[in-house]
Amino acid sequence: MCNYQHILALAFAVKEINENSQILPNTSLGFHIYDSYFNAKNTYHATMQLMSSKEKIVPNYICDIQNKLIAIVGGLDPLISHYIATVLDIYKIPQVDCVDVSIFMWNVGHAGILTLLLHFKWTWIGILTSNDEYGERFVQTVFPVFSRKGICFAFIERSNKFTIVTEMYDKLHEGAKINDRIIDSKANVVIANGESYLILTSMVFQRTWDTDIVHGVLSFSIHSSDLPGFKTFIESKSPSFKTGDGFIRDFWQQAFGCVFPSVDGDKVDGDICTGKEKLESLPGTFFEMSLTGHSYSIYNAVYAVAHALHSMSSSRLNHQSVVEGKWRNLQNQQVLQLHHFLKIVSFNNSAGDKISFDQNGELVTGFDIINWIISSNQSFHRVKVGRMDPQGSPDQVFTINKDVQPLSVCSESCYPGSSKKVKEGKPFCCYDCIPCPEGKFSDQKDMNACSTCTAKTYPSKTRDFCIPKFISFLSYKEPLGISLAFFALFFCLITVLVLGIFLKHHNTPIVKANNRNLAYTLLISILLCFLSALLFIGHPNQVLCLLRQTTFGMIFSVAVSCVLAKTTTVVLAFMATKPGSRMRKWVGRRLASAIVLSCSLIQAGICTVWLVTSPPFPDVDMHSVTEEIILECNEGSMTMFYCVLGYISFLAIISFVVAFFARKLPNSFNEAKFITFSMLVFCSVWLSFIPSYLSSKGKYMVAVEIFSILASSTGLLGCIFLPKCYIIVLRPELNNREQLIRRKLGASADALPKQGPSDRASGLQKEITD
Repeated sequence: MCNYQHILALAFAVKEINENSQILPNTSLGFHIYDSYFNAKNTYHATMQLMSSKEKIVPNYICDIQNKLIAIVGGLDPLISHYIATVLDIYKIPQVDCVDVSIFMWNVGHAGILTLLLHFKWTWIGILTSNDEYGERFVQTVFPVFSRKGICFAFIERSNKFTIVTEMYDKLHEGAKINDRIIDSKANVVIANGESYLILTSMVFQRTWDTDIVHGVLSFSIHSSDLPGFKTFIESKSPSFKTGDGFIRDFWQQAFGCVFPSVDGDKVDGDICTGKEKLESLPGTFFEMSLTGHSYSIYNAVYAVAHALHSMSSSRLNHQSVVEGKWRNLQNQQVLQLHHFLKIVSFNNSAGDKISFDQNGELVTGFDIINWIISSNQSFHRVKVGRMDPQGSPDQVFTINKDVQPLSVCSESCYPGSSKKVKEGKPFCCYDCIPCPEGKFSDQKDMNACSTCTAKTYPSKTRDFCIPKFISFLSYKEPLGISLAFFALFFCLITVLVLGIFLKHHNTPIVKANNRNLAYTLLISILLCFLSALLFIGHPNQVLCLLRQTTFGMIFSVAVSCVLAKTTTVVLAFMATKPGSRMRKWVGRRLASAIVLSCSLIQAGICTVWLVTSPPFPDVDMHSVTEEIILECNEGSMTMFYCVLGYISFLAIISFVVAFFARKLPNSFNEAKFITFSMLVFCSVWLSFIPSYLSSKGKYMVAVEIFSILASSTGLLGCIFLPKCYIIVLRPELNNREQLIRRKLGASADALPKQGPSDRASGLQKEITD
């Protein structure tokens, strides 16, 4: 009964063409319909009827036929069309076949099914096929091809074909078992290959007679579009004798389960057909109001013949073939010419689709992807969810209209930021999703492994994309750099003030008593220490990298050498006060200068070797800090860097030891207590510097070194010079010779010999201070 729509499509196309003055003007088309019964004998018989007179089939004899046969629209079965073509080839009459899904299998085949599976990302599927040579060949063909594309098989079920009716029960029982295994599987997609009995025995004829399992089945159908006016044309059909087409009464009785009253008034059994029944009330299994693919193909085939005939009649060679709507002497040669025009015909139908034939004479069309929906009353509905165009570009092979696509996977997709890890003992489609490790990312779904960002980028927190690193160095534009520069300049100002106080009061006893020249040298070196911290701030370049560590090492060596010289001079001076001491000849300015110069020259030698062998240079560190590209000064040789620090530490420890032993000497000459404390601060700062420096990265490593420079320099300035500034500025009454001598004599009563202490001490004091 579904085939009745094909008849209506044929009639609708002929009606449109005859009413269209732009196609075959003054010419009317008609048609005859013959049933082949899907049988070769009946097909040949019907074909010969078309070629002969009405009364009798006589080959090559046509009489009393006013309507000329132009072309034949083939049936829905390619085999039947082949039978027809065998006869038509003799008479060179063209045949236009309707497209059959079998063409899809020839042109697209397994590759089309594979493309469909990959498009929907169905990687976990089952196979249901026949248990014979054909089914085994199907499995052997698709298994390696599908596996290479990442598709896994949850199961492969084979069903035997029953040969006699007595075996039906056993096969249905076997089908029920197969159905149970399919239901128990996690696969949501099953490819059924073979004859229809496979589906019947395993899915439809179940113990519960439930057809929900085929709900959502996808099939390939010949492409169709809605034709304007076709639905109205169908609704206008009535089973009346006046407007009937010879088929509608039989169709109406079968579709609606009723009978028409007899013409002669005889009584009939069953419900009476009123003729007012609605076609749209019929279920889709009986009749569809929407145009099916086969009906659409028949419609296009009729139009193809009409356009080809119109082109032929309009050509110069055949412009005399049609006169006043009657065909004159349409010979086989002219019909043969229609083949040429059919091959090159190209037009847009009323639905807007372009119709043409390819080089093989096949209608160029695509296939609709149909989703079969089962209603609660077990009726079927076709829902078009997409289209497949084998002739299209790769990105247009499939066009899917549905927003949500069904899934059939063993494991859910691994989203960006993770990668797949195959489960042990499972197929490769079954996997766990593990987050990308530190420093790696994945920006696509279902990545087999996470990737590493480039050197100039780093993974985001979710590790699904890379972020450009920003350039980092300690600059004057950030709070940390500004703060450190401020403190460096602030302590420079304080050092300059202290130096100014000492210069202004350079002739006072307290300044003279502490070796003025050595004090000035120490203050200047402390001032330079504060200024050297500014070399560590700013964009690293070749000059800055060469000056940073060497300048720092030299200046600190001079400062600590001055402290060592002050402490050593005081100790030797008091050792020289003992009777008969040979130390007297070593006490004086030359000793202090020699200590400072020799200690500084040793550090200068270390720095020279460093600069010659492996000098510092500007470098880029892309790995220490994940988010940053660090611009830094590479020390060149860490060994030489630690040699510089080690030598400064060695001088500081010697100074601390000497000052510690000299802490009980008379106060007027003795700075040992303050020097001891200053060296204690100095050593503590640099001992804590090493672990802090090694544990810091980027600009914070530089900040740690600047802080150490400022802290140790501040310790020297504060512990050694601030007590003296206190006396000079706030307690000037204590800054006189009498007070110093009185404090000295009182403090050294037990330290010096009883005979002549004043003369020896006074002479020694003059020699040290001046």
